[in-house]
Amino acid sequence: MNRITLYGTLLSGHTHRVALLLKMLNLPHDSIEAGADVRASEAFQAMNPWGQIPVLVDGETVISDSNAILVYLAKTYAPDSHWLPQDALGAAHTQQWLCKAAGEVRYGPASARLIAQFGTKEDYQSALKVAEKFLPQLEQHLSPRQFLASEQAPTIADLACYSYIALAPEGGISLEAYPSIKQWLKRIEQLPGFFSTPPLPLPEPAKA
Repeated sequence: MNRITLYGTLLSGHTHRVALLLKMLNLPHDSIEAGADVRASEAFQAMNPWGQIPVLVDGETVISDSNAILVYLAKTYAPDSHWLPQDALGAAHTQQWLCKAAGEVRYGPASARLIAQFGTKEDYQSALKVAEKFLPQLEQHLSPRQFLASEQAPTIADLACYSYIALAPEGGISLEAYPSIKQWLKRIEQLPGFFSTPPLPLPEPAKA
């Protein structure tokens, strides 16, 4: 087996979702902190011209985009597992939530956290409005379910959505009104191999 290398940062939810799957699949790997200076380097941009994290290197294979990395790891190292269902409906449901992770989760809770914690130049009120619309939908979806895309077991969709939902309070977004979401977060946190991102100070809860 090739030695896998993951480029990212400890505080990145995108990196965290990949690191979680690596740990849960018991895949030995090296983690390289890739702050802004590293991402601006010629060597890094040769791997990912967009200069974004995470990037996974597996032998001669280089993959960027966290959701794409999740698919690669599941298909390569856990084929036919619960992490990426092979049946048409299970695969479709998983893809649906990967899209939510890249859409509503990224531009709602993740954006709010980027602004509140790191001063990223995004629209905070827009992020709050996206979260305000999405979180009740997620709550309703999870109220009769244990996991996002499968009744039986977690998939990569759960990991893709987990990090920034769990970190929503770091963006000033309270989860107190969403008991099903909080129960789902706890289920993910009880999976073997789970670990959290380093905590950041919580700002005051915001209103859209």
